[in-house]
Amino acid sequence: MNIEKARFNMIEQQIRPWNVLDKDILDMLIVVKRENYFPQDQKTLAFFDTELPLPDGSKAMSPKLEARIVQELGLKKQESVLLIGAASGYLAALLAHMSSHVTVLETSLALKELAEKNLAADGVRNVSVLLADGLSGQHTGSYDVIVIAGAVEAVPETLKKQLNVGGRLLAIVGRLPVMQAELITRSADAAYDTRSVFDTVVAAAPGAVPSSQFKF
Repeated sequence: MNIEKARFNMIEQQIRPWNVLDKDILDMLIVVKRENYFPQDQKTLAFFDTELPLPDGSKAMSPKLEARIVQELGLKKQESVLLIGAASGYLAALLAHMSSHVTVLETSLALKELAEKNLAADGVRNVSVLLADGLSGQHTGSYDVIVIAGAVEAVPETLKKQLNVGGRLLAIVGRLPVMQAELITRSADAAYDTRSVFDTVVAAAPGAVPSSQFKF
């Protein structure tokens, strides 16, 4: 398999047609090698429009979804990022390429270790991966950008409060069969603007609890 040809086809046939048109994003997809974040038997599949299985039984998001998420955030080099969900580490690597530092919270020890291993092997130094439930409110911080890598039925208020003024939070909100990616911008101390940016369907985020399981 010609890896570079596969990468070119991924960008031109999957990602660009999904309205990812920012040149910086498209150039980054050439620099940050997606195949480096998957084992040998999945490397040729890393460029397919599919969700690849991960060691804990979950799945990595498709390439076009990861690229679209990064584009919608409009990252700046000086910004700090919080990512909920490590997966293979690839989305963290994309975010790290466009920002100052990425903190990743992951509930699965297997995925925490996998992401750390992949990021280190790929020379990514501005990412910290922590074993923590990012949706529980136990972790607190202050960030310019927050990404929830998976579906939630509602965005926790504790996460929104960790946004700096002018910061953005991207989450995929809803339940099957209807989900939307929402971009929430903190416009003032207690004011948030929310807009839907695209439709998609993904598995639940790490630590997400369906509304039917909430206890009152």
